[in-house]
Formats: sequence, C-alpha cells, structure tokens
Amino acid sequence: MGEAMNRQWLYAKPPVGKIAEDTFQWVETAIPVPRDGEALVRTRMLSLDPANRAWMMGKTYRDALEPGRVMSGFAIGEVVESKAPGLAKGDIVEGDWGWQDYAALPVRQLAKRDTKAPLELLIGPLSVTGLTAYFGLLEVGRPKPGDTVLVSAAAGAVGSMVGQIARLAGCRVVGTAGGQDKCDWLTAELGFDAAVDYKAGAVRRALAAACPDGVDVYFDNTGGPVLEAALSLMNLRGRIVCCGNVSQYDVEKPAPGPMAVPGLVVTKRLRLEGFIVMDFYDRRGEAEARLAKWVADGRIKAIVDVVDGLENAPEALIGLFDGKNRGKRAVRVG
Repeated sequence: MGEAMNRQWLYAKPPVGKIAEDTFQWVETAIPVPRDGEALVRTRMLSLDPANRAWMMGKTYRDALEPGRVMSGFAIGEVVESKAPGLAKGDIVEGDWGWQDYAALPVRQLAKRDTKAPLELLIGPLSVTGLTAYFGLLEVGRPKPGDTVLVSAAAGAVGSMVGQIARLAGCRVVGTAGGQDKCDWLTAELGFDAAVDYKAGAVRRALAAACPDGVDVYFDNTGGPVLEAALSLMNLRGRIVCCGNVSQYDVEKPAPGPMAVPGLVVTKRLRLEGFIVMDFYDRRGEAEARLAKWVADGRIKAIVDVVDGLENAPEALIGLFDGKNRGKRAVRVG
C-alpha cells in the first residue's frame, strides 16, 4: 500500500471571465508535519462560496489569491495530531486552510467547535453563512415587524437563511432567484411570501408587483440589475444591506453601478451599509446558540447542498455560479 499523500487544488491562474477547470491545478504532496504550537488537521468539509471567486479579482478584505498557492477556502476538520495546548486528537476545528486534505496550522488560526451538531451544519448554517445572514439582517438591516424585506439570491446559502430569519422577525419576505422552480421552492418550502424570477426579464415591474407597499430592507447579495430595481422601490429611510456582488464576480469586466444612487440615497434618506461578518465575532456565541435553537425547533430549515469528493471541488464551484445549488454548497472531503 502506498504512503498517504496530501491532495491539493492549487489556484493555477487568474480566470478571464468565468472560472473554468484550468483555473485550478491538482497536485499531491507529502502530508505536513506539525511544529511546536501547531496542529495537523484533516479536512472533513470544505465551504464553497461566491467569495472564492471575488478573491481572484484583487485585494478585498483579505489579500488577493496568488497563483501557485493552495486555493483558499473555509473548512471544517478533525485534529490528527496536536503540538499545541488546547487542542487534542479528535477535536473538530474550523479555519481557512483551503482546498486540501491536510494542513499544519498554528493553533491561533483554528477555532475549536465544541458543539455536537453535524458537520454539514457546522460548515455553514451554524457558522459563517448563518452568522452572515443573522448579523447582516438583524444588526445592519434592523427590520421591524411588518417591514417588507427583499432578498436577492434568495435560494443561495446566505439568502435562504436571511429570508427565514426575516420571517421570524415578523416581516413580509420577498426573494429573487434564477428560475421559476427555485421561486416556487422559496415560497412552498422556506415560507417566503413571494419570489421573483430575475431571469424572466422585466425585473423592476415584477418586484414592484411583489412589493406593492415598497421595500423597507433590501439584503443585497448580487448587485447588478436587481440592486438597481430595488433602489427605485425603497421606502423612505429604507436600509440596504450590502453583503455581496455575485452578479459581477464571474465576468470579464464588471458593469458600472446604478447611476441614480446618489440622488435616491439623498431624497429617500436611504442607508447603504456594507459589512464583513468578522465585525461581529465578539457576539458569535450568542448568535450561534440562537441559530442552533431555531434549526433544532424546525423554525429554520438549514439547507446544505453537499458534493462528495475533493476532486470535484472546481466543478462544484463552477456549478455554484451556474445556479445549480440550493442553499449552502459544500464539499465532503475523504
């Protein structure tokens, strides 16, 4: 039997337009050996997110990806060997160690998860994805009972959570998604009051019909035409939560933003606010406990779209941008 190896996907080269298989390169290397203060972690689940593509476009809230390095990504893993206090073999940890089977990391770069929740929930709904939805809506959007909350990319990882949390907050919830089947799923399965297929055209007219009393909170995951349409429908003192710009990530040249933004912001006294989920990590425990209770009580459906096999990670990420997922997309490794 051959010696075990560390399988890795490298970020091979910046894509021109859409990502493709040749954006990545498969290699196999020796399993790293942890040094003092480090732990060797075996990847169990790998998160796939629109941000993976955004990191290829240049410096954001983190440094841009460098060709030849392991493709970056959030992961859940199991400690195989520890040379650091506070972590022991068998502990479940999370961190940003990328698309590979094993990583040796300083203990400060790992967060131990003591919960007994399934790994499929820890990779998103009870971690970064769920926290993004929770804090973005409740702290940045600040919905009130009776508000109309509009969510773009509502069938995706964050959007599907945002809509359900907004419903629990007593709001009327409208989502946008690509395709009538996803829209039907949002209303029938996740409790959205209405859903609009942005691929069907006439987005502003469709949103106006779905939001007859205007929009109080718009949770923006996409930018692009949906943002432009939503801005025109915002009520006085409406709040726009700027979470992502996925419509402009996987393109050769991002389109310019809506020209009417300054005037609308002033006349309607709108608040547009961007955020990064780490801004709220001092309150992470409280939020995770609340999300876990909602999931356990069945008040939130935690949807995780799992693809098996590290070898399938590039195809799974490409599929994310082709709209093939519902809810959180993740890769089960090993």
